[in-house]
Parts: sequence; C-alpha cells; structure tokens
Amino acid sequence: MQSQSQTTSTPSTIDPIVVGTLTRPHPETFKVIGPGEDYMSVTAHLSDAVLKRPLFKGWMLGLFISGLGVMLMTYSIGYLLAKGVGIWGINIPVGWGFDIINFVWWIGIGHAGTFISAVLLLVQQDWRTSINRFAEAMTLFAVACAGLFPALHTGRPWLDYWLLPYPNTMGLWPQFRSPLEWDVFAVSTYATTSLLFWYVGLIPDLATLRDRATFRPLQIVYGIGSLGWRGAAMHWQRYHAAYLILAGLSTPLVLSVHSIVGLDFAASIIPGWHSTIFPPYFVAGAIFSGFAMVLTLGIPMRKWYRLENYITLRHIDNCAKLMIVTGSIVTYGYALESFFAWYSGDEFEIFMDQSRRWSGPYWWSWNLLILCNCIIPLLLWFPKVRINMPLLWVIAGIVNVGMWFERFVIIVPSLHRDFLPSSWGMFWPTFWDWSLFIGTLGFFTFLFLMFCRTLPVISIFEMRELVHQEGHKDAVKEAHGNESGHPAAPTTP
Repeated sequence: MQSQSQTTSTPSTIDPIVVGTLTRPHPETFKVIGPGEDYMSVTAHLSDAVLKRPLFKGWMLGLFISGLGVMLMTYSIGYLLAKGVGIWGINIPVGWGFDIINFVWWIGIGHAGTFISAVLLLVQQDWRTSINRFAEAMTLFAVACAGLFPALHTGRPWLDYWLLPYPNTMGLWPQFRSPLEWDVFAVSTYATTSLLFWYVGLIPDLATLRDRATFRPLQIVYGIGSLGWRGAAMHWQRYHAAYLILAGLSTPLVLSVHSIVGLDFAASIIPGWHSTIFPPYFVAGAIFSGFAMVLTLGIPMRKWYRLENYITLRHIDNCAKLMIVTGSIVTYGYALESFFAWYSGDEFEIFMDQSRRWSGPYWWSWNLLILCNCIIPLLLWFPKVRINMPLLWVIAGIVNVGMWFERFVIIVPSLHRDFLPSSWGMFWPTFWDWSLFIGTLGFFTFLFLMFCRTLPVISIFEMRELVHQEGHKDAVKEAHGNESGHPAAPTTP
C-alpha cells in the first residue's frame, strides 16, 4: 500500500520545482526512476498499457486524424504517379523542392533515436533506458517517411531498382559518383541496422507480453515475435553480445548517414552549397531536430500513459541540455556559412549569402529559422524552462519548424538565382507539395500511435535492471551512512 501511494503522488514527489516549493533541487539529483517502483510494478504498468488498457478518446481521435493524413498521402502519391512530378512546384532552375527538403528533414529527425540507443549505450548512460524504445521507433518511422521522397522525385519510381547494383545482361552498373546513389546506400543501411537494433531490443519484452497475455491470438503473435525466448542464461549471453555488436555498428551511422546527405550538397559547385562545413553541420542539426522530436512525442506520451515515474525530470532535463549543445553547434554553423562566403572573396558566394539573409525574396525564411533555431532555444539555458513541460513542448515544436525552414533555406534560395540572371526563377509550392508533406506527417503519427498501442513504449526488462541497479546504489549509500554514524543523504527529493 505504501508503494502505491508513493506512485500515485509522483508529480508532487519528483517535481518540486513545478509545484513551487522553497527547496529547488537541481534536476540532475533526481533518480532515473521514480520512488516506490519494484519489479512487479514496472512489469505490470508497462505491459498492462498494451494488454489491458482500454482505448481512450485521445488515442482514437489521434488515430482518426492521422488516418486521414495517410489517405491524403496515398492519394497524392497515386496522382503523382499518374501525372508526373510536374504537379509539384519544381522548375528550372529550382529542380529540387519540397521532395529533398522533406527527405533531409525526416532523415534528421531519426538521428536522435540512433544516438540515444547506440551512443549512450556504449558510454553507459543509464538515463537512456526510459526513452530509447520509442526513440528507436521514431527513427524507423521517420526513415520510412524519408525514403518516399528520393524514390518519388526520380519521376519514374517504378524504375528505381536501377539504382541497385544487380547483375544484368547489359553489364550496366549505377553511377557510384552520383549523390542519389550515395543516398540509396546510406538510407538502406541506416534503415536495416536501425530495424535490427530495435527488434533485438524488443525480444525479451515480446516474451513478457506473450506470458502475460490472456487472449490466445495475442499469445501466438507475441510468441512468434519473441523467437522462443525463455530467459535462459544462454539467451541473455547471446542477447547482450548481439545488442552490443549492433550498437557498435549503429554508432558510426550517427555520423556517416547525415554526413553523406550533407555531401549531396557540398560536392556541387553551387554557391551556398560548396562548403566543407556541411557534413558536421548536418549531423549536429539532425541530432538537434531529433531530440526536439523526442520531446515533442515524449512529453504528451508521459502524461497520457502516466509514465512520470519512468520518464522523470532527469530525462527531460538531459534531452533539453543536449538540445542546447547541438543547437549551439548549429548556430556556429550558420555563422561560419556567412564567414566563409565573406572570406572566400567569391562574388557569387557573397551574393548568395546576402540574398539569403536580406536582399533576396526568401529573406523571411532565413530570419525565421534564426528565430526558431538560435534565439528561442536560448530559453533552455534556464533550469526552470527545461522542466516546464508545456513550455518545453512548445520550444521543441518550434525547433522542428525551424529545422524544416533550415532545409528550405539551404535548397531553394541557393537554386532560384543561378549564375546567369536570365536563368533566375521563383519556387512556389503547389497543393500537391503540401499534401504529400502533410500526408507523411499523418503517416508518421499513425505508425507511432499504433506502436504505442501494440508494443511497450519503454523497455520493460531494462527498467527492471534499472530497479535492481538503483536499489543496489541505495543500499550502498545507506551502508556508508551507517558506517560514518550519520544517516545517508536522500537520493530523491
């Protein structure tokens, strides 16, 4: 009974800064799991959210709206295949429009999942445990949305298999010096490794759902997915070995995938693109937008599924701090772009930089991205802002918008004014540009809502391991306190 009362009073127990008490401990002093949690409560809470919780109105409304988005996306793709890419706003000289903008934006969103799952695992950060599962799912769904755009923008997507190096009677091979070919290998490798990493992490939890399910079809489905997992010592040994290998394979992808996307631009001679800063600048921007999406999804999910004991203020605060770091790198990249243009002495680079910022017709987009990505995120330097859930959610959404405009500024203003003034043109998105983009937003949301309904959004077995680790830490602190003759300092506020 005591543990239940502690669990239900979580918000007032672990959020003293929000409540407004006089004592304001720093969020880093918070434990990675709330008080009163044990093996049974963790398993019951996280598995019952899938097996026993009835459908609630918010989830059904979200599924309905996102389903409309999926229908819009399907119709837009069908009309595109029937009519061709001429229904988009692309033209000469702006041959890349919303297709590549959305591709780069979606790929970037998925980077936080890989960073949380692989990099933080290798550096043994235990706070990743509560957010890695849904961040990995976010990565897969974002890559699924991103992969649509390179396939569709070729104009004849039914011939996209030509991009694969398969043996053929003509002896023809893809042009490996083409950035489009680089994207094929980067995205396919990224998607495959992320899927394997996500699925391997799910196997013990699928076995838990199999054992706790009472509906026979669910037992069969989860049993097939768990691959006969019994929790034997040999299973755990092989699991940890495979998980560590996949983490090692995934870690270079954090740097390589978006570096390759950045090289799609940097390898050209177009003013505004030909810059060596693009690969690291793109990686930082990807992680920046990825963590913004983690907070955009995680904060409402934390509330709706009552996960305050598992996604604590420490997780929220750490994600916001990583946004500060990556956002600062992105801001530095913006400054370097202007510096490189000025220092190069190239009149075309200088003209493009000035056209982007104030003299061109798209000056408003550059100023909007500076506001969203550089100025508003400065609020995250204040600890109170980092643990204010509504305000932090709004800031994360603004960053997502700003990072989309960053891709817009990179692509459209750099293309619409060519070397010859006679070739200048304007890009205006059509209804079909917007419909496909909005449709992918609905597709992403639909997949995420279905994931929340059918699989544990937080790793059950890793949370049980965390309960054991935190209990051991508390026992050690209590023992040291007794040896010194003083009571141990409380580990939770």
